[in-house]
This record gives sequence, C-alpha cells and structure tokens, in this order.
Amino acid sequence: MGLASGFVRAFYQRRTAYRVAFSAIRRSGTICPSAEPPATEDRVPDSTASMKICFLMYQGNMYSGGQGVYLHYLTRELARMGHDVHVIAGPPYPALAEGVTAHNIRDYSYWSYHHYKKDFVFNRPPLSYFHPVNFYEFVSTRITLSSLLANFSTRAYFRLRELSREHRFDIVHDNQTLSYGVWAMHASGFPLVATIHHPLSYDLKNALRQARSTYEKARRILWSPWMMQEAVARSLDRVIVVSETSRADVEAAFGLPPEKVRTVYNGIDTDTFRPLPGVERRPDKLLYVGNSEDRNKGARYFLEALNILKDELDFRVTFVDNEKWRLKLVPGLVDAYGLNSRVDFTGRIPTDELVRHYNEARLLVTSSVHEGFGLPLAEAMACGTPAVATEIGAYREIVEHGTSGWLVPPADPRALAAAIRMLWNDASLRQRLGEGGRRRIVEKFNWRTAAEQTLAVYDEVVPARRRTFAAVLGSRL
Repeated sequence: MGLASGFVRAFYQRRTAYRVAFSAIRRSGTICPSAEPPATEDRVPDSTASMKICFLMYQGNMYSGGQGVYLHYLTRELARMGHDVHVIAGPPYPALAEGVTAHNIRDYSYWSYHHYKKDFVFNRPPLSYFHPVNFYEFVSTRITLSSLLANFSTRAYFRLRELSREHRFDIVHDNQTLSYGVWAMHASGFPLVATIHHPLSYDLKNALRQARSTYEKARRILWSPWMMQEAVARSLDRVIVVSETSRADVEAAFGLPPEKVRTVYNGIDTDTFRPLPGVERRPDKLLYVGNSEDRNKGARYFLEALNILKDELDFRVTFVDNEKWRLKLVPGLVDAYGLNSRVDFTGRIPTDELVRHYNEARLLVTSSVHEGFGLPLAEAMACGTPAVATEIGAYREIVEHGTSGWLVPPADPRALAAAIRMLWNDASLRQRLGEGGRRRIVEKFNWRTAAEQTLAVYDEVVPARRRTFAAVLGSRL
C-alpha cells in the first residue's frame, strides 16, 4: 500500500506540475519577449541577421542514435555561420562543437542513472531520491518512453523560461521530443520548429511484427508513446523532415498539412568520413553499423542472411553497436546460428575509429525495414565503402541502385544473401559502387546545405525584421 500510495502521490504531483506550467502561461500571456519585439532602427531587416537559436534534445549524445548526430553537426554548422546556438539537453549529454552553448538538465530518470551512475548515486541529496515526483520519474522512465519525453520537456520548459531572462531566443528548435513541455513553450509565445526523423508509430509497428512472444509485444506497446507527439506536432509553426519518404510518413501519421512541412536532408561531414590513405580493405571484413536492438534496423534479417552464407563465404562480421553484454537480439541469434567465432562487437567507439572501420570493410550491409534517413549508410558511402542496403524509401533517395550502392527488398534474408554473395565475389563492381557512393554523398548531402535550408525554415517563422539578436554575419558566411 505504501508503494502504491507513493505512485498515486507522484502522479498527482506530476499532474500538478503541468497545471502550474500551463497556469503560468495563461497568467503571463506571452513569456517570450522575442515573439513580437518592438521595432528598433538598428535591427537588420534582411536574411543576413544572426539569430539566437535554442535546440531541445531529450537524449543528446551521438551514441543515442541518429538524432544525436543530427544535433551535433547541425548546431556546429549554424554556429560556424555566426549564429548564437544553445542546446537544452537531457542525459546522455551531447559533446557539442566549439561555439555551441550547452544547458544540461539534471533529472532523476532511469537513463540518468544508467549513463551517470557515480553522479546519480553519490552527488545528490539522499532524500531527493524519495521525493514522489523524482521516484515516479525514475521508475516510469524505465517502463515507457512517453514519461521520459514528458519529464524532460517539462524540465526544459522551466529551464527555457529561466534562460529567456538573459537570452532573447528568436526561435526554439525541438529535435523530436514533441511532448507537453514543448507544447507549453509554443503556447507561451516562443516561435517553435521541430525536426521529426520518422513517426515513432512505425517503430512500434516493426517491433510488434518482429516480436516473438506476447510478453515482448506487451512491453513494446507499453514503451511506445501514444497520441502525445501527434497532438504537439500539429500545434507547431513548422515541421522539418529529413527525407521525402519521411515527409510522406510524417504527414500521414501526424495528420499534418503539407504547407506546414519542409524537407531538409541530413548532411555528412565528408572531411571526416572519407577514404583514408594507407588503410587497406580487409578481405574478410563485413560491417554492420547501428542500434541492433531497434527493430527498424532489421538486424534479424541480416543474421538470417549470414546463416545462409556461412558455409559459402569466408567472412568475419564487425558489429559497431553497443557492448555485447548490453545486447539481446543479435547475441542470441549469433549463438543460435553458430556464428560466435565469426562475429565481433566493438562497443561504443569514437568517430575516428568508426571511419577506420568503414575504410577497412570489404562491404557494408544495412538491413533496415524503415528509416527516416540512414546515417550509417551515407557515412559508409562517403568513405568509399561499397554498400548493400534495403530498398526502403529513404535509402532509395540516398542510393542510386547499381551506381552508388546495391538495393534489395526489405525483410528478405534470401535476397540479402544473394546480393552479399554477388558483391563479395565481384571486385570491379565493389570498386565502382564505392567510387559512385562517395561521389553521390559529396554532391548531394552536406551539413552547410542542411544548415542553410534550416535557416530558410526559420525565416518563414521569424522574418529578419522581427529578430531581437540582429547582427550582420561576418566573413565566415
């Protein structure tokens, strides 16, 4: 009864926190002074005016996935272009580029404990863990993603209010949090744009399709956020998507009108992800990069293809993924298919090591069943690594089949095995695809273009004449 009553108190205190936030909005009207700033003579009324931009990221580190990579490179490029860029982030915290200001939120989520155990256990007041709100946050964020998003966004809302006393932000850019605190920011007057990489409803659909037990299905359903993100997305000024495929998915899943959605492709840092002189391809190295626990990545189908090929090809697979002991799906399949002696797990590695893995690989394979964009595929192509990918929408926008990569039907282990076999045995085709892949990425996908197109979206929401942080960009532009 004590534990149950604690949860009840926590629930009502969390609900009260939301009500306090929204009551503050109603009392104060617009809390963002930059929403309708008074005209001044020294404001620059053109698109060269610099901006103060505040990004939101509930899990900011690049190891958290493509959203963290997107945050790092886009904020870096905007800062290089002369804009004043800030990031409100939750754990694991991002490593931001020079010129980008971090405002890390300290919370009591399970993931804060997971990533920063020593700080979580030893550097907080002992009684703070048992505050009903904090205790509820710790327990609930282990069970459901919606709680993580809601708690982060609420804390971010209050942090943004504090920061706005000193920083007159021209625009807030949410990186797919889309929770109640984000709604509160926009309702209180902050111009707000959100990037949606893909609808999370697709994650749930693919997870349920690949689930092997009723328990796993129930766990996936409980984890997935319902309706919250759709309702918040519809209230925002603009939504940015990272591919035309993502645009179609987001418009359908969130019920967004086309005039509110803008497509801005991700970029690739082609100065970092490049062919390395003196690094030779290892003749047996097959490479997989990504979060294999995410059922969108289709790791199961890749392992099934390897099971078909294990007696034909002399390969050794490198999984650039989490540490093996943290994974469930792939180690279990590796053991079931008798591939233990032919599979290596790198764990989390720095970018320079990742680039080296791309350069050493004879072939990269990505077996995703759904992607908003597909950064590992594009990174490998930028390194001149030949790639086999699934013929899903976003990959069709990156890869020109037969010219810059090879596409196969998704969720089809036999077709995937046939493509791996063909490229494994055709050195000239591998070389042609590798060269074509590098050329494709350099010509079409770069972060400066992504930053310029993102600024064009900001201009639609907050024209230069309304900005509070007006300054002419210098020679860096």
